[in-house]
Amino acid sequence: MPPTSARPPLSSLAPPSASPMARPDFTWGVATASYQIEGAIAEDGRLPSIWDTFSAVPGKVLNGDTGEVACDHYHRWESDVDLIASLGVDAYRLSIAWPRVMNEQGKPNRAGLDFYKRLLDRLESKGLQRFVTLYHWDLPQHLEDRGGWLNRDTAYRFAEYADLMSRELTGQVSAWATLNEPWCSAFLGYGNGHHAPGLVDGRYATQAMHHLLLGHGLALPILQANDPGAKRGIVANIGRGGTDRDTPEDRDAAHLFETQHNAWVLGPLLKGEYPKDLFRLWPGTEPLVLPGDMGIISRPIDYLGINYYFRSNLRSDGAHGFVDVPLDGVERTQMGWEVYPQGLQDLLIGFKAEYARLPPIYITENGMASDDQVANGTVDDTQRIAFLNRHFAAVAGAIEAGVDVRGYFVWSLMDNYEWSFGYERRFGIVHVDYATQQRTPKNSAKALQAFLNARKAG
Repeated sequence: MPPTSARPPLSSLAPPSASPMARPDFTWGVATASYQIEGAIAEDGRLPSIWDTFSAVPGKVLNGDTGEVACDHYHRWESDVDLIASLGVDAYRLSIAWPRVMNEQGKPNRAGLDFYKRLLDRLESKGLQRFVTLYHWDLPQHLEDRGGWLNRDTAYRFAEYADLMSRELTGQVSAWATLNEPWCSAFLGYGNGHHAPGLVDGRYATQAMHHLLLGHGLALPILQANDPGAKRGIVANIGRGGTDRDTPEDRDAAHLFETQHNAWVLGPLLKGEYPKDLFRLWPGTEPLVLPGDMGIISRPIDYLGINYYFRSNLRSDGAHGFVDVPLDGVERTQMGWEVYPQGLQDLLIGFKAEYARLPPIYITENGMASDDQVANGTVDDTQRIAFLNRHFAAVAGAIEAGVDVRGYFVWSLMDNYEWSFGYERRFGIVHVDYATQQRTPKNSAKALQAFLNARKAG
């Protein structure tokens, strides 16, 4: 890690002085996702998604919250783009709502497509790069009714969706991401049921993951053919596993955690194989893999998006797995997650050593939730400023160790629908009053803006 003296004061937000992250070619951005901000779930031909269905089930989402209105971005997109541009960032990461742009027969929905075309045009007019994710968890419900990601056919439907979007939006996108966090889609959606569609079965999780990654691989040559000027990649969430008991069994528990969180996704993508220890952790859950699948999944990508939030403390469960035992006396966010920036640096350096085919990396999500309130027109989110500064330092440390990190996106632009936690958890650098839809930049947004303006002026 860079020395403390190289870090900015607590009131400012910037990477360590002389960091490669301050160079003009390093990309700074903010990020959102369609279901979390758009609202308008029944307008202009949008079809139901699995999150519409899931959030309507009592007890699935905190306070019974849904994405029906969210941040009303579907109607406020012009002023939201102006807000993004005012921050001084280089890029905006967004996702497309699959149910908004295609009907059940796979034909284009022009009203939905036009929304994204107008949005991307306005972003480009402001000089912002457009990082577009095709799938950020809002699967059309009619595909879930046919098995969702448990059905191999969904991978082919995803490739058709990628084909439509890259043909319609060619030249308007700077970088495509096929999937956001397939670990969450597979494990939280099909393994433990905490996310839509809410199924609970270990074998479901591994099979869903295989079809998600297959869809990713099938989409890559389509994106290349239709939109050759845009980068192509995928976004993976990663987790740091540690243990407070230095025994072989507990160290193995931490290893199994990282196998499940990291290698389950990165192994197929970058080595063309699932990690064997995954099935030591989950015996009997091997997915059905057809000949040629792993070659499709491991096709080269232009970049890898990395999302990082926290560390977990693991101990052996006395069998073949692990249990998460939270540490006492550590800093935590509103989510209850431990603040551990060193984990990001360690993982990035570890990936460089582990994966010979590791492509350039963008930190596509990093941020924290806090119970932010507006007082006299101001939101003082001091913890978030400190959190981000420490993670900037961790990324800078990884770059100095030889990891090719080319950009960093704060999660998130604004407070939004935080999936099963509804609207209670606030990740934004811009506060949203959900009753009035008033946007109020927090002190973190102002501090980021000051750094980025100074960087451009320098």
